[in-house]
Amino acid sequence: MDYKATLEKAADFFSVHSGSGHFWYQRVTAVALVPLSIWLIVLLNKALNAPYADTVDWLSSPFNTLAIIAWTVAVVYHAALGVQVVIEDYVSTIPVRNLAIRATNLIFLVLGVAALLAIIIIFFAR
Repeated sequence: MDYKATLEKAADFFSVHSGSGHFWYQRVTAVALVPLSIWLIVLLNKALNAPYADTVDWLSSPFNTLAIIAWTVAVVYHAALGVQVVIEDYVSTIPVRNLAIRATNLIFLVLGVAALLAIIIIFFAR
């Protein structure tokens, strides 16, 4: 058995660099979500109070579409990172932990792609 390769895998698994990068990605997405949430609030206000055509016209503007796309990407990534931290903190069995992290990342990927497709369809449906 190659003990050196096993030790390198263990060192990779418990690497400090990935943890600090994870920390900073969470903080950057959190800061990015603060101004981007303004567009979400405006969109929700339009969706609740304006006619459907006005909401679609507002969302069909390239600037508004890009802002909502940026918000969607940031919120999905931020949520995936947050759920991963919770799983890492509370699931002690490593194989179950890895499976749970991969499953939640796949779920967030599917949700993000579905949301982006919906936004793009609305953008081109003018």
